[in-house]
Parts: sequence; C-alpha cells; structure tokens
Amino acid sequence: MTQGAGQEPVVRTATLRDFRVPPYAQTPVPPQAQGAPPSSVPPHTTDPHPPAPGAPVPPTAASAPPHTAAPPRAPHPGNAVVGDEQPEGYTPTERDLPVIRRGDKVQVQTVTEPRSDEGRGPLFVVGDVHGYLDELLAALGEQGLIDAEGNWAAGNARLWFLGDFTDRGPDGIGVIDLVMRLSAEAAAAGGYCKALMGNHELLLIGAKRFADTPVNSGAGTATFQAAWLLNGGQKADMDRLQDVHLQWMSRLDAVVEEDGHLLMHSDTTAYLDYGSSIEDVNDTITAILTRNDADECWDLFRKLTKRFAFRDEGGSQAVRELLATYGGQRVVHGHSPIPYLLGEVGTEEGDDSSGPVVNGPHVYADGLAIAMDGGVTMAGKLLVVQLPLHD
Repeated sequence: MTQGAGQEPVVRTATLRDFRVPPYAQTPVPPQAQGAPPSSVPPHTTDPHPPAPGAPVPPTAASAPPHTAAPPRAPHPGNAVVGDEQPEGYTPTERDLPVIRRGDKVQVQTVTEPRSDEGRGPLFVVGDVHGYLDELLAALGEQGLIDAEGNWAAGNARLWFLGDFTDRGPDGIGVIDLVMRLSAEAAAAGGYCKALMGNHELLLIGAKRFADTPVNSGAGTATFQAAWLLNGGQKADMDRLQDVHLQWMSRLDAVVEEDGHLLMHSDTTAYLDYGSSIEDVNDTITAILTRNDADECWDLFRKLTKRFAFRDEGGSQAVRELLATYGGQRVVHGHSPIPYLLGEVGTEEGDDSSGPVVNGPHVYADGLAIAMDGGVTMAGKLLVVQLPLHD
C-alpha cells in the first residue's frame, strides 16, 4: 500500500533469523551512539540481592559522572570513515546483514515508497569506472540517479556497478567512497546500489596485502605490486586506501542475476571453475580472499582477467553455457572495452579525433551478451544504462 502524504511511518514487529554478519559489524557500538547508556537501564526492576541494612549503597547510574563524548571526527570523502569503522547504514550485499538471534524481536520503521508493478524500481547498470569520478557523477546525473550535490535521487531504483573502480584514472578511492555512500542513501530511499567484484579490485587487494611477495604466475614468478603498477595502479589510491575499503572490496559478489540478466564483470567462462550456482561462486571467491593465500588469490585474479570468451566463433555457445548454469536470458559484463570487442583501437591520451566512438552498450553473441565497458580510459564513454535494452 502506498503511503499518503503526511502519513506516519508504519512500525511493525518482526522476527529475523540468523543472518550472516561481516567482521566489521562485530565491533561493539559505543554507548554514545546508542542513545542512553546501557547502565541507565537496569536489568531487573528490583535488585534480587539488596544490600544488608547499614551497608553503603553503590552509586546509581543516574549519580555517576556523565560520559564525555569525543569531539566529532571530520567527515571522510564519500562519507566512508577512516580505519576499521563502517560507514553508517552501508549494506554492500544482501549477505551483509546484522545477526539477530532466533526469536529476537525488533521494531522496524517502514516507510513505503511508490513501487513498480513488480514491487521493484527500474534496474540500471554501470560499466568500468577506473577512477574517473567526475565522469561517473555526470553519467549518474544524466540518468537522474543522483542530484546536483551527488546524493541519491532515484527512490526505489536498483543500481549495479560491474566492477573495476580504481586504477588508470585519477580518483579510484573517491569512486569507492561514492558507491559506498550511495549504497546507504539508496537503501534509505527504498532502492539499492550494489557492486560486483572486478579484476582490478582483486589486483588492489593483492597489492596491499602481499606487495612484493613472489607468486607462482604459471610463467615464472610475479608479484601483485608489479602487476598493479603495470595495470595502471595509482599511488594516490594506495596512499588513501583504508581498511574499510579493503573490507568492502573483499566481500563483493562476483555474479548476480537480476530480471533475467546475469551480471558479472569479466567476459570469461572462468566463473564456472568456482561453482555450479551463483551462491557457490560468490561463497567460494569470498572464502579464497578470507584465506589470504597469495598464490590462491593470484590464480583467482589471473582467471578473472581473461576476456573475449563471447566475441569470436563459439562465443554464443560460451554464453549459453553460463546461462544454463547460473540462470538468466542475457549476460551483462564489463572488463573488455567495446572498442576492443569491435576490433577498433583507442588512445590513452584522450585524443577524441582518433579514438573510438561509443554511444551505448554493445550487444553481440547472437544477442545474448551485452558489453558495458565504453572505454572511458581511452577517450570512450562511461556507460550508465537502464535494463532491459530495447533492441
């Protein structure tokens, strides 16, 4: 039911069961963030062991000296806080929900937003960003997803980023901070903003965790640090990289299905090596990153860096294999710039006169695949597109 103007939010009692909790959600919340200190609410209405007559009475919570709150911290860019803390209201995936024990009851304030006929807002996807924050803000604004101040303005719309937020461009951490902030704002408005794991997220995680540790690359030894630099790693991103960013990237899903669209970063069938269902793939990749083994992480990065599986002869069959395994009617991916898929060559210097012209997604492989990387790093276009496409 649609809430009318001025109508009070509906308060309901719900019993939620055994959701998984991310590591950062296990940190106790400081009392000043919870309203009244816990000591001001006694566990019993009467003391089961009253003091003996004449014994000194301990001070009550009301008589205890008040807690002095720490001065407020300056906001971090994108509203992502520095250190191990988590941005308020952030929910990267459905798996990152707080644990509420079986039988617990909570008061949930529900504000009903206008919905589409299927109960969900329109679906948008974003191609590779690679640190081009200004271009991203402009593209999101053109689609009405954010306002002039960069805040979520799309109500119950659904927005998926297909990965590769950093490297090559000037402000990869600023891009991550924006996506994290929009995630909280979209959830508060009844929609959501979520993101997938790209190979450059794996590369940045590896460069931070393992640096110059040698790994078995299959063709001798290599290091994540060298590979990160070779693939456009930016020192400014590494200097600003915080634990909250690493935690966020490490828990991103690799594959999802939305409205018949199988969303993934890379145009490869290597996802099949990690499970026969979407849940298996995502859980397996999360487990690999949790184990923190350099060689295992390198092998994952290497496989998800493969490309062009859908482009040439047999490409449509490769897409069909993925769809038959994970569901959906079309694969939507980033990773391989559309000019490369078309056999064109762009420039890294931004010379539009010789660069490719990309006006929208590239549909190929018998109409079964949609490429979303417009080649923003080679004078192309950063694509933000509503699905489904109307051919």
